Amino acid sequence: MEENFTRQKVDTFTLTVYAETNSKPIAARLNEEPFSQEKDNRKIHFKAKDIATVSNPKSSDLAIVIAPEENRTANELADKLRQNRNLRIRVTDGYDNVFAKVSEIATEFERALQLGLTLNDYLQIYRKGIPMDKIENHVKIFTDGIAKINLDRPAVIGDGITLLQKEEAANLATYFDSKADNYKLKKFVPASGAATRMFKFLHDFIANYDPKKETINGYVNRVKDNSLQVFLLGLERFPFYKEIIAVSDEKIQCHEKDNENVREDERNYSFIKTMMDPEHFDYANKPKGILPFHCYDNYSVTPVHEHLKEAVAYAASNGQTHVHFTISEDHLNGFLDAINDARKRVEEESGIKIHFNFTYQHPETDTLAVDMNNNPFRDEKGKILFRPGGHGALIENLNRLDADIVFIKNIDNVRHTKMETIATYKKALAGILIKLQEKVFNYLNDIESGNINEAELDEIIKFAEQELSQDISPDFDKFTLQNKYIYVMEMLDRPIRICGMVKNEGEPGGGPFWVKGKRGRLSLQIVESSQIDLDNKIQSHIFSQSTHFNPVDLVCGLKNYKGEKFDLREYVDDNTGFIVQKNRMGKDVKSYELPGLWNGAMAGWTTVFVEVPLKTFNPVKTVNDLLKPAHQVPA
Repeated sequence: MEENFTRQKVDTFTLTVYAETNSKPIAARLNEEPFSQEKDNRKIHFKAKDIATVSNPKSSDLAIVIAPEENRTANELADKLRQNRNLRIRVTDGYDNVFAKVSEIATEFERALQLGLTLNDYLQIYRKGIPMDKIENHVKIFTDGIAKINLDRPAVIGDGITLLQKEEAANLATYFDSKADNYKLKKFVPASGAATRMFKFLHDFIANYDPKKETINGYVNRVKDNSLQVFLLGLERFPFYKEIIAVSDEKIQCHEKDNENVREDERNYSFIKTMMDPEHFDYANKPKGILPFHCYDNYSVTPVHEHLKEAVAYAASNGQTHVHFTISEDHLNGFLDAINDARKRVEEESGIKIHFNFTYQHPETDTLAVDMNNNPFRDEKGKILFRPGGHGALIENLNRLDADIVFIKNIDNVRHTKMETIATYKKALAGILIKLQEKVFNYLNDIESGNINEAELDEIIKFAEQELSQDISPDFDKFTLQNKYIYVMEMLDRPIRICGMVKNEGEPGGGPFWVKGKRGRLSLQIVESSQIDLDNKIQSHIFSQSTHFNPVDLVCGLKNYKGEKFDLREYVDDNTGFIVQKNRMGKDVKSYELPGLWNGAMAGWTTVFVEVPLKTFNPVKTVNDLLKPAHQVPA
């Protein structure tokens, strides 16, 4: 009896490689590689042409043009392929080993196909610079979920947090000053956020207030929110008052018969509308960093100005300071204007030369969005939806800095006064970092050179436990001597961060805790409430016992004992990110936010917590915070 077997059609993807020379033998080698073999009813097949021999390129599923960026013929060929609507990749690196580079691309493409993605999907991912292992990891996170942090206990004074006396802080600051010129210092300021939340209650007012139907006082009583009342009572104390009132008063249309209350309502309403109007000041859509925060004599200044003042006060070496802002590209011109307004004045006052630069959140840190079935979510054009990865994405920006020591502080955490105190404690944190680095680096050099015995190893373990808060393996004493050396090297050879902590007075946000890892080892971490299972009574109780709050006041050592930069990406705990649910095009969408910059993105760092005075923490979360003493001219 004859049996009929029907072979399923094989989908063949033809990839044409255009290289400078010797392309055909390369294609032959590529067709022998595992990624070119048929599997799951699909196959990748390579063709090749030397770039100089091609006048009219033939159509293929994907063209790979690989040659130096300055190769004019290659660029013209890529443009012809574009005109022919042929999918293409213009590769300007790896041209000295075309086989290896194209193999890398083909391997990534094969992994995309295995995930059920299309060629167009792969090109979208490739052009963002996202490796496929990250896409695979995102899919796994959505499928498996993210486990909550397991708190062991809060870090407190004497158990995870060091208390600095005023005299000790001054001595550490002096020590830092004596060492600063040996280091390249940089101040790193996350500054991309818009001021939308800062003005939320004013936005709600504009949307819901009808001057024809009620008074402003009636609105305040109706919505039961006194934020507007506080704002209006302090109106003339805001640093932007004079500039806005000069414009808003011209827009008022009051009748002489109107009583004083009506005229005042009209004036206040006009002020708020002018401040929020996109055609005028548009404050809610601008970044916080370029808004007026403080008044000095006859001029107002922005947070950018205050950060430049801070930089020359504690982050200068060899007569210069370097300040790095992470911003949204859309706001570049606004930041340039703010820096140009402040830079000359601060340089003249301090005698310190200011260097600055900007970076944006890199596209390769965007994360995959999925539907509720964990399939990639697609927009109206069929493209995969990617979303910004949150402030944890800034670990990439930090990783690319050329610096030995970096001071990190948020854009809105500035104050009008107390610069000497702020500088002293920032320098003190840096002094702690340098002292610890000196010890750690000496220990690591001694171990590497073999100039250390077992008794000295015990001294290192004691140092790691007492000064670095390391939880040593209970089996350490059972290790062979060689394995003890390996264990200690791995424990000490990592980036160090010194984190200022302030007493908790009810501010929302993260705090310092002892966290239990998967293997039961404890480590110091900065933990957000969203990372904790608050339905678990034990975990909720531990969280509620926190005595301190994270003000984002960090001093970081980015180089190892050999003077080489750490690859900070190696110390990120991907399992401490966040899955968030939002609505897009009327449909529920899940996206993954990367581990926060000072949370999971630094989970593998050596962490030291130090209490700093509350006066060093003065964030501006709402516009009314600018009325607090820290942001006003001293009486």
